Formats: sequence, structure tokens, C-alpha cells
Amino acid sequence: MDATNRGRVRVERSAKRVRTYLGGRPIADTTRALLVWEGPFYPTYYFPLQDVEQAALKPTGASRHSPSRGDAAVHTVTSGAAQAPEAALVYGDDSPLEEIRGHVRFDWDAMDAWFEEDEEVYVHVRDPYTRVDILPSSRHIRVEVDGVTVADSRNARILFETGLPARYYLPKTDVRLDLLEHTDTATHCPYKGTAEYWSVNGKKDLAWSYRTPLPESERVAGLIAFYNEKLDIFVDGEREERPQTKFS
Repeated sequence: MDATNRGRVRVERSAKRVRTYLGGRPIADTTRALLVWEGPFYPTYYFPLQDVEQAALKPTGASRHSPSRGDAAVHTVTSGAAQAPEAALVYGDDSPLEEIRGHVRFDWDAMDAWFEEDEEVYVHVRDPYTRVDILPSSRHIRVEVDGVTVADSRNARILFETGLPARYYLPKTDVRLDLLEHTDTATHCPYKGTAEYWSVNGKKDLAWSYRTPLPESERVAGLIAFYNEKLDIFVDGEREERPQTKFS
């Protein structure tokens, strides 16, 4: 994939077939999608205008300005009775970023579903430069909250994800479940799936687990992990420094 940069914006061509749905119908279907990094964490899909159902785009007369991408015409997206107000931005020939001229950006959350090839994608576009490796480990992992050991294991699965600290997923039998209280919190990850959470020793949402993770993360199914940023984790007897991340 050839890449273009303008300021902090990066643009690449995707090799995947990409579709987005509204009202049970595909609104856009392309094998020529662009990956546009508008921010540092993950990209957004931009569709060639020719690969978007034209009747689904209703201009609002408004525009939206970006210093790096220029002015975009705001459109409401319709599909039968379904409507996503102001959910599409169409970039014209005056965009300073040549690659996105004649392309449409859909608001991810406003659409009903997104597909890469025939696999549904959740939460946001998967970054092709993010890698998830899950490795079994016999290293001694001990988790401590306010001086109380809440987990002690030599049967961890360590999950290494680009840009994040290593996460230690432990068997429930090695966790003091009597100190955990299940909460209503749920989060979603395009690489791992939907997580459920527990409070630990009265501190909210310090631990999580994936009951039915996505295929690439099946090796952590049913295991429990803890936020390195918010408690103390000892690896082979040595306390790790608490990392500073967006979860701190």
C-alpha cells in the first residue's frame, strides 16, 4: 500500500472489500477503500463516490471544515425508512488532500453494520499495523490490590498488542473470585470482542474477561486480566511499574 501524509493525516489504499449497511441494505460497497488516519489510534474508511449508492445521500446544504482535509459537504444518509442525519461527508475537488477528493466518509456509529470482506467489524476500523499475539507463559504472575493478593498464577496467557502494555490473562481458578464483584460495564474491541468487567476490593472495573472473543483472540476466552495501570502486578517476584496509557 502506498501512503500519503499531510500533517498528522496518513492515507493508504486498502486491499479489502469494504461494505457499510443502513436499514438492512448496503449503502457503500468497494474494493478501493482508503484508510485515513485522522488521529493517532486507528484509521477511518473513505469510499469512492462511484461505489456509494447515490440515492442514499441527501445533501443538507451544510459543510464541515478540517484544517488538513478541507471542506466537506454534509449529507444525511437514507435507506428505506432508516435515516442517519448528517452521517456522511463528501470531499470535492478542492480538498487539499488530493487522495480523498471524490470520496465519502461515513460516521461509523451512525451505520448499522460494517464488513471487511464477509466478516463483520465492530467498534472501529481495524488498524493494519496493530498486531495481537497471545502466548502461554509459566512466569509467576501475582496481582495485588492495596496490599491484598487477588490473583496468583503460573499459567498465564500474555497478550501483546501494539501500543499497549502486555496484559496477563489468568485462569479463574488462580483468581480470588470472592474479592471480585461483577459490574454492568461492557466494552468492545475490534480485535478481541466484547469484554465484561469486575470491581476488585471495591474498586470499579479493575478486571475484565472475554467470554466469546473474536477468532484471533480465542486463546484468552474465559480468562481474567487486570489493569496494569491501576494496581500492582508482580512478574517472577518483581513489581512492574504502572504504565501510563489512555486507561490510566
